[in-house]
Amino acid sequence: MFGRRRKKSEEPAGASDEFETDESVGEDTAAEAIDADADAEAERVKLPPAPRPDGPWDLSEVTDPSEGRVDLGGLCVPGVEGMELRVEVAGDSIVAATVVLQDSAVQLQAFAAPRREGLWEEVREEVASGITKQGGVIDEVEGPLGWELRAQVPVQLPDGKNGVQVVRFVGVDGPRWFLRGVISGQGAVQPEAAGLLERVFQDTVVVRGEGPMAPRDPIVLKLPEDAQMVPDGVQQETVEESSRFAGGLDKLQRGPEITEVR
Repeated sequence: MFGRRRKKSEEPAGASDEFETDESVGEDTAAEAIDADADAEAERVKLPPAPRPDGPWDLSEVTDPSEGRVDLGGLCVPGVEGMELRVEVAGDSIVAATVVLQDSAVQLQAFAAPRREGLWEEVREEVASGITKQGGVIDEVEGPLGWELRAQVPVQLPDGKNGVQVVRFVGVDGPRWFLRGVISGQGAVQPEAAGLLERVFQDTVVVRGEGPMAPRDPIVLKLPEDAQMVPDGVQQETVEESSRFAGGLDKLQRGPEITEVR
């Protein structure tokens, strides 16, 4: 229960002006501490990107970005045996690539960022708020790729029942870019099984370009010259079209990332 501070006219006998003055000084000190905490919080949000000793990499940090990687223009994605690589289209632009390995997948999407400020902390808060408003559950943990969100997102199953999809949101800030990864399938349900997908994320090279871009603008991708368009029967939210290349690779087989809510 909160009490209120006595006015001078309500002071008990024997109370002195010295006590009142000391209390005021204490309040001023507390206010200064609160202001300092607020300044520190604002400064924390605007911290520059952290070092990336294990990647993902900027174009300036690698000798040949296409060596062992698929060149998608804005991203060079590591090639892994047995993987399926999809590109995702919004309007007329390719904005994301998804690497599928057996029953797990990671979607990669790069964005422009301010020169001296990282975006991942702010994006994490926005993603967490959005999922929570949908009735989902969020857990923020420090994983192998740094701070990440492990989410249980409400979905509707094919039979019309309500279910939950488990996904992991990871992100890394680079020089004037931000790379986001969304891990789904077994790599989200059992994070310890996602080591290979995590290495794909870390070994990706971001090619932002030197042109001016507004913060959060997606870094546009392109298809390799030898890519073959193949119809994609897997429906994905917020994606208007999909294409698949690296022919001869196995079809995606979903793991138990979606469960029914009873």
